[in-house]
Amino acid sequence: MMERLQKVLAQAGIASRRQSEELILQGKVKVNGQVVQTLGTKVDPDQDWIEVNGKHIKQEKKRTFIFYKPKLVITSMSDPEGRKTVADFFDDVPERIYPVGRLDFETEGLLLMTNDGELANRLAHPRYEVNKVYVTTVKGKPTDEELEQLRKGVRLEDGMTAPADVRMMQANPEKSKLRIQIHEGRNRQIRRMCEVLGYQVLHLIRTKYAFLHLQGLNPGDKRELTKAEIEKLNRMLR
Repeated sequence: MMERLQKVLAQAGIASRRQSEELILQGKVKVNGQVVQTLGTKVDPDQDWIEVNGKHIKQEKKRTFIFYKPKLVITSMSDPEGRKTVADFFDDVPERIYPVGRLDFETEGLLLMTNDGELANRLAHPRYEVNKVYVTTVKGKPTDEELEQLRKGVRLEDGMTAPADVRMMQANPEKSKLRIQIHEGRNRQIRRMCEVLGYQVLHLIRTKYAFLHLQGLNPGDKRELTKAEIEKLNRMLR
């Protein structure tokens, strides 16, 4: 299958796609013995002999994991402040994997980690409307009218939210637990949706991503998706 050269380099774990483009422009990439400096050049990674700085590259095996991100862990592969990142939990994985989307520092729960760029791009694309389920504990007790507002959509600084599936799981005057399902992926969206109605989020966990869940995992645990799960995700994203 023909792919853009910079995408092939990125999927082989050589560098990010942008960094791969720089390598091509600098004349450091050869295809079948010829230097290629044209971005967008298409190659067949199974047939063409590709070299970077004189070294033949091999395609990485595609791997995707469910990771139970703990609280106070950065959804990044590195952190200049030295805080713990999701990469610290994947030292035993030789492939160059990265997170699909993100969970904020204070939020725990299900995060997908992969080196499959095509799968990651489709999962993140708004047109596929991949459902995510969160359980949040808020200070106080939202009224039925406020829950209905969340269901219909609330106005944030970056626009109205799409309709959400919102259910009260536990309620008392001190704190309440809500199950919220959304398909958008805005930054800190659940926290902002609750806060715009005046409710402080005390705890937030993502429990489901599409049909995938955290069953059997503790914070910091990971498991690789089965072939059947990958095939189901790909069918869902057609």
